[in-house]
Amino acid sequence: MGASPERIVVVGASLAGLRAVEAARKAGFGGPVTLIGAEDHLPYDRPPLSKAYLDEGDPVTPWFRTADHLTGELGIDLRLGTPASALDTASRTVVVGRDEIPYDVAVIATGARPRTLPGADGLAGVHTLRTLDDARAVRAALDAGARTVVVGAGFIGSEVASGARKRGLPVTVVEAMPTPLVRAVGEAMGQRCAALHRANGTDLRCGVGVAGFEGDGRVERVRLSDGTAVEADLVVVGVGAQPATGWLAGSGVTLDDGVVCDATLATGGPGVYAAGDVARWHNPLFDRPMRLEHWTSAAEQGAAAVRNALDPSAARPYETVPYFWSDWYDTRIQFVGVPTADEVVVVEDGSGAAGGRQVALYREGDRLVGALTVNGQSVIMKYRGLIMRRTSWADALDFARARREA
Repeated sequence: MGASPERIVVVGASLAGLRAVEAARKAGFGGPVTLIGAEDHLPYDRPPLSKAYLDEGDPVTPWFRTADHLTGELGIDLRLGTPASALDTASRTVVVGRDEIPYDVAVIATGARPRTLPGADGLAGVHTLRTLDDARAVRAALDAGARTVVVGAGFIGSEVASGARKRGLPVTVVEAMPTPLVRAVGEAMGQRCAALHRANGTDLRCGVGVAGFEGDGRVERVRLSDGTAVEADLVVVGVGAQPATGWLAGSGVTLDDGVVCDATLATGGPGVYAAGDVARWHNPLFDRPMRLEHWTSAAEQGAAAVRNALDPSAARPYETVPYFWSDWYDTRIQFVGVPTADEVVVVEDGSGAAGGRQVALYREGDRLVGALTVNGQSVIMKYRGLIMRRTSWADALDFARARREA
């Protein structure tokens, strides 16, 4: 880039964007920093929205920082409520409304948008759950005692189902795949996660899709592909997300299931980096491209992207062991690594006891590449450390055996 950067623009005011602006100040950057967010809200934490935020009682909005902290202490030019509409890498500007904001460094952190289903437009009571406004709408329906249908037995949908069951509400989960979570944790462990739904009174229907929604202005039932129908006051669609890259069309930034980056999160556009759910970067630890929708990697990438952008000559590759967690009923599910395995072995099986711990390990070649735990909070990070150190499969099994016998 030559001369030291004088202006930073971060597009996306969620976790990755927030960490990016904080990292800039922590690195001693004293120039103008602009943070652009499409929503009116200050940056907030998303994971609680499908968990504790849906519980009965007064909700606590999980703000990250106050406006005074961002604009006063950090001196951030905070622009909320209008999304960026274009990136011009030739003139080095980001377009927001009628403004063109110049940059020397731009960090793309626009995240992902939830996928929707056809036939739900304009029908009240059908929601996705990604934003604070989404969560407020879902929570209000649960407060009203909604008969709930969740489309998609992934993590967001399953957490909503769990929240509804905690309130004693009837819940049906519709999953198109024969087994939930196949892509996230594999088939064998997906079956075990599915059992949690049935044990807690959720009507889990796998291998069926949604044929349509019915209702007069407001959803009344969901018609399924097997010809049955489920009465509903609330439908939450949790069928995945796609990277929010539409505004980058014509920018010259390479797009392929996200913003394509190298291992340092650089896009190849002058001064342009990416972080968070929208970034598809090369993870050296697994020697493959990845795009993660995980809290930990979003936070780390936001900071790493800015550090690398401010000093490209000292840029460091960002490598990580993917990590996510999900709370279902009274159970915590955690996964580290990647689920694409040659073999999955259950090394601890406490499924027969309430609160029992289960641990499954994932092998790729002769190396440990993943671990899933159910109620395994005390061990999951130990397995993450093994994966980070590229531990062999044999040594991982020895480690698991020693823990069982301890």
